[in-house]
Amino acid sequence: MTTQPSKNLETFPNPEPSRDYTIHFDCPEFTCLCPKTGQPDFATLRITYIPHELCIELKSLKLYLWSYRQEGAFHEKVINQILDDLVAACQPRSMTIEGDFNIRGGIHTTIKVHYPPLPS
Repeated sequence: MTTQPSKNLETFPNPEPSRDYTIHFDCPEFTCLCPKTGQPDFATLRITYIPHELCIELKSLKLYLWSYRQEGAFHEKVINQILDDLVAACQPRSMTIEGDFNIRGGIHTTIKVHYPPLPS
């Protein structure tokens, strides 16, 4: 296998930086490990952002998300970390990430984070 998971997020110049438009990614194959049991957690990630100068390159996003497959992480932590990493990579005008985790132990969990943070 020549492709490996990676934390390296690549970007490319926004082709229309003067216009606000929305980019939306559905990532239905996200997996990480439960930090308590080591069992896999499965989720659909929904990433929506308005780019500024840079856009996220899709193959690097795929490899980045793949890098979580062997990491133990609470749902709340992993979704916030993904937001932090994507914002650091592309400095969007705004971004929302929703992690919609499969039912585990009879509980369905959805985590949604925003950049910039929503007003309190």
